[in-house]
Order: sequence, then structure tokens, then C-alpha cells
Amino acid sequence: MNESVVVFGGAGFLGCYVVEELLKRGYRVTAADLRKSEYLPDRCDFVECNIMDREMVSRLITPEVSYVYNFAGMANLDQAVTMPVATIETNIVGNLNILEGCRDKNIKRYVYASSAYALSDRGSFYGVSKLASEKLTEEYYRAFGLEFTIIRYGSVYGERAYGNNYLYSVLKSAITEKKIVHDRDGQEVREYIHAQDAATMSVDIIEDGKFANGHIILTGIERMPRVDLFTMIKEILGNDVEIVLNKEVNDHHYKLTPYSFHPSVCKKLVPNPFIDMGQGILDCIREIHDREINRKENGD
Repeated sequence: MNESVVVFGGAGFLGCYVVEELLKRGYRVTAADLRKSEYLPDRCDFVECNIMDREMVSRLITPEVSYVYNFAGMANLDQAVTMPVATIETNIVGNLNILEGCRDKNIKRYVYASSAYALSDRGSFYGVSKLASEKLTEEYYRAFGLEFTIIRYGSVYGERAYGNNYLYSVLKSAITEKKIVHDRDGQEVREYIHAQDAATMSVDIIEDGKFANGHIILTGIERMPRVDLFTMIKEILGNDVEIVLNKEVNDHHYKLTPYSFHPSVCKKLVPNPFIDMGQGILDCIREIHDREINRKENGD
């Protein structure tokens, strides 16, 4: 394998795992992001890049590039609610810049990282930005023949530090403050998937032609209410964690399903085998614990 891949947002939470998986399979990988991550493998090339810079984006997508992933943009739903202009500009215009950079470059597949909120009446400006970006991606295929796969990710978690990741934030609070505070009743159901499983399937997708020009829901089989997740974390930490449910409904998040009626057809993929949820959480706890210990020892 000697094909070249550019991963925009490659230094982000999920992007790092995808870069690592691509390298394992023999691809030549360039990670493009605002800043480098400690989790990026040394074997990948890193380029500091803002997807709002159309010329720079275009220069990175050389004729030798076979595949392009887009994990870049604003990923925090709550932040997007208060920052509509930044959300729309970064997620939609940024995606458009990458699409334009791929145009007429003989790219085999463009992979856009979307969200379950793209098909939801919830999700506020974040969901709007994801749906609009999906439509732009589809239109570039119809107008210019740029083949694509749109992946709508579910609830991804992992042990690598990432402030925008919900489960990571919950675990950090449980470890450092001995408390989990949640602003709903905890009955919201999520299908959790470890980032490594998500990355594996994200690379499987470009190696199988049946996923070309389609939409994939990529989620796990660890389906549970959040209150059960909090209880699991509490038990793993020796029951020395207070769980506080404020029961204030946040209308931007879904309870049982993010999906509202939409006519487009989407296939669903789940990992098999997969990383067990309990083991995955334990790995996260170990990583966060070690990180906090090192931070205190260094006086940060």
C-alpha cells in the first residue's frame, strides 16, 4: 500500500485514531490541523492548516492524494448554540474549501465526518451545519463526480485527552472532583463506541466500494441510559462519586434518538468485535488519573 491520504482535523480526538489506523495499513498520511497533538504518530506528516484558508487547503491536496477525510470544524454542540456565525463559517465554508480543493484532483473518495444530529430537529446550529455540509458533499458528486462517503458518528469515546468529548469530561470530573453533574434526568440513551473501533471502520469504508456515494451511521452496540453510565463509573471508582441530576431539559440534545423524519437512506455499521464499554472506561480513567497526577507534580 502506497496511497496517500490527507486527514483534515487529523490532530483532533477521532482524527488521531484514524491517522494511526491508516498508517497501520500502509497508507502515507498527512494530518492537517490548527495544532499538533501528542497522540499523532511520528510516521505521519503534520501540516499546520486552517480549513478557512482555501489556497492552503488546495495546496495540500496534490494530484498524488487518493483519499481525503474531513474531521475539522466545531464539534461542541453546546458551544455551537452560542456561536452560530463561527459554527456556520467553520463547518460549512471550511468543508466547502476542502471540497473545492478536491475538485478535479482524481480523488478516489472524500470522507466527510458528519453527525447523527444532521438528521435531527435538535442540534441547533451544529446540526444545521452538518446537514448543509452533507448536501454540499452530495452536490459536488453530482456536479463534478467527486465520490464520497458521509459518516454520521454516534457517541464516540476514548482515553485520549479531549475537552470537547462528553464522556472524557464526565470521567475527569468524577476523578478530580468526585462528582458527576448532569443537567437532565439521565434517561437519555446513547450507543457508545470506542474511538479505536470507529477509526477501524472509518478506514474499512474507503477500502470497500459498496460504501461509495452513500451515508453510513457508525455507532456501537453499547446502548445505555446515561444514568447507568454514571453508575458504572461510580462503581469503577469505588462508589466514591456523587451523581447530581439537575433534571433541567436541554432542548438541543436528544433523549432516545436524534433522528427526525428524513427521506435519505442510511446504512448502519457497528463494530464486531468491539472494545468492551467497561474496559474502555477503565482505560480512560487510568489515562485521566495519570495525566492529573503528572499535572500536579509539574505544578500546572
